[in-house]
Amino acid sequence: MKVEVIAFSTSGCRTAQRIAAALRNDKVELWAKTSADSLGLPPVSGSLRQWTETAFVADAIVFVGAIGIAVREIAPFVVSKITDPAVVGVDEHGRYAVPLLSGHIGGANDLARRIAAGLGAEAVVTTATDINGKISIDAFAAARGMAIGSLKAAKDVAARVLDGRPVGFLSDFPVIGTVPPELDGGAEAPVGVYVGERTADPFPETLRLTPRRLVLGIGCRRGTPIEAISALADQVLAEHGYSCAGVRAVASIDLKKDEAGLLAYAARLKVPALFYSTAELNAVPVPAGGFSQSRFVTSVTGVDCVCERAAVKAARAGALVIKKTALNGVTVAVCAEDFTVDFRGVQ
Repeated sequence: MKVEVIAFSTSGCRTAQRIAAALRNDKVELWAKTSADSLGLPPVSGSLRQWTETAFVADAIVFVGAIGIAVREIAPFVVSKITDPAVVGVDEHGRYAVPLLSGHIGGANDLARRIAAGLGAEAVVTTATDINGKISIDAFAAARGMAIGSLKAAKDVAARVLDGRPVGFLSDFPVIGTVPPELDGGAEAPVGVYVGERTADPFPETLRLTPRRLVLGIGCRRGTPIEAISALADQVLAEHGYSCAGVRAVASIDLKKDEAGLLAYAARLKVPALFYSTAELNAVPVPAGGFSQSRFVTSVTGVDCVCERAAVKAARAGALVIKKTALNGVTVAVCAEDFTVDFRGVQ
């Protein structure tokens, strides 16, 4: 998780350093917007508004100072709970950590709790499901790597959970742990949560959660535009009953790490682009049925099939479900990772 932390006083800078220590497993960048810092944090030379706009591409922002400062600065850039970063406010003495934005999907609630645990502070979490000890379906989906199909449906599910009204649950994937009682409304519930990749709606109002378990292996000619890459990738997924919402990453050979169209496609999907060397791709275990073969690709890259090998290499575990498809100088293969719906640890 990339976390940008900014403080506005020497005391706040000291707390910022403590926050960085508490988040040592994350990528934390510290900043000071004050002339009184004596600890040597990198100073923000431009305006705080400019810094905030730049920081909004990070996974999370922590403002160490008055909550009002944070609220004013983030206001122009707030767009959607799906895309906004987690924002947490911490007082300069490190007594309270307050989630301000994207508490569930963005993870601000959990981040505030982690900061509080590291500082010996109190996390001031105000979201209704949390304070009532009920499952937050959007936080659950985000934490388990699932895409939320409809924010409206997610709100309706949350409202029913809080009111004690029945919510159904159906999964096409194995379930670990016990399904929370809030989701035991059965197949006849008017509103339900469906975990799967089908387009059918099993409930009159369905909140579809799509597991992000697909890795796209992509090869392309130099200079291939995003439109050509997107056209084939989207077509291949749709033809096999998959959705772009289920893509976790795209992968290719490191010769393509500066390929603008490929990088733009990954950015459009908001997923990482992963690149591997020839040696790494050639070391990938050959699955039953083998990899596709191309003498031309081998002569250029040293790899018999970039897209299939890259997909398998980037996948955590699973199977190559779509072998190489080629069109207009683009090749696409898809690996589907194993997935389970894990309710362990859920209240």
